[in-house]
Amino acid sequence: MSLPRLLQLASPTLPVGAYSYSQGLEAAIEAGYVKDAVSAQGWIDDVLELSMARMEAQVLRAQINGPTQERNDFFVATRETAELRAETLQMGQSLARLLADLGVPVAIEEPAFPTAFALAVRHWNIEPHEAVVAYLWSWLENQVMAAIKAVPLGQTAGQKMLLSLGDRLGALADLHLAEAAWSNFTPGLAYLSSQHETQYSRLFRS
Repeated sequence: MSLPRLLQLASPTLPVGAYSYSQGLEAAIEAGYVKDAVSAQGWIDDVLELSMARMEAQVLRAQINGPTQERNDFFVATRETAELRAETLQMGQSLARLLADLGVPVAIEEPAFPTAFALAVRHWNIEPHEAVVAYLWSWLENQVMAAIKAVPLGQTAGQKMLLSLGDRLGALADLHLAEAAWSNFTPGLAYLSSQHETQYSRLFRS
């Protein structure tokens, strides 16, 4: 039953509020860096490789192998802006409450989203590589949906983007970095996220 459980975790119906966040994409659209399907794919691709694969996926895999409060707090500290920090904590704690209702123990205080996801993966005996792929896919799908709403893009353009970027997820999930090499160096994302916090008109919470 691990595959249905994994699909449940990666589903957009998971009630953690992921749909309400764009993780800086909306600010990139407002600033004019993202204006069409090509620039949207380029932005998402960069964040996927430079932030998600090199930091968030690394933390997720490590927490699957053995969750610790220290690693959870480290990940929260890597969130560069108030809204990115609030996002991972809100989603993580929403998932933790859901897991408790589903009989999954959550022993980490104030879990970030990758930590809560990892606790579910461990409890349901989901294969770690598949879990990382699904986690990246869930993030990717949410980013594409945000682009469809905010650029805006057509549904076909969104599906083409998912097809192209989805092909990269297996290799990115295979990226095993030593902890000293974990990296979240995305200054453009941090800058735009901080701008988004005071953006006059917006659809998303980040």
